[in-house]
Amino acid sequence: MAAVKTVKIDGEIIHIFNSVIYIFESHSGFTLELDLIVSEVIVKKYKQEQTLIIEIELEDGRIIDSIMHLKTLSGGLPQLNLFCDLNDIDEYEDFDRVDENSSWFPNVEDGITLEEIRKVEMPNEDVSLKLKLPIDQVEWLKKQKKKDLNEMFTHLINEILKK
Repeated sequence: MAAVKTVKIDGEIIHIFNSVIYIFESHSGFTLELDLIVSEVIVKKYKQEQTLIIEIELEDGRIIDSIMHLKTLSGGLPQLNLFCDLNDIDEYEDFDRVDENSSWFPNVEDGITLEEIRKVEMPNEDVSLKLKLPIDQVEWLKKQKKKDLNEMFTHLINEILKK
């Protein structure tokens, strides 16, 4: 069974929490499939892309360079499904094979939690609040820098969450 050591997307090494690489066999041919559990930041960065230049380094030292198609899967943990058609499968003898009728299918999410992923890379999101405040507080808020407000609210919310 082949195991993934590292993955580069467009030349950039990404942090992977778990991965499964296998051959999917269908009536139309063979597909190399790479399922990756990654951070929400990585999914957000690449989810609009259709194809990516991928370099996969396997544990045994082999390198697979390919242009792969991308599917992002919603629900569950943040993951990418990369795939490309294969014409010659001889060099992939040690890869697991799966077809539509297989009783076994790789579960890339096994043993990983979203909390563990967020400890490595926590996504940040913009949020807008609509508040009704006295005018003097509104004036004070408007004078503050965005960076300072972000730090203040992060600290305040973290203190509330500790209780």
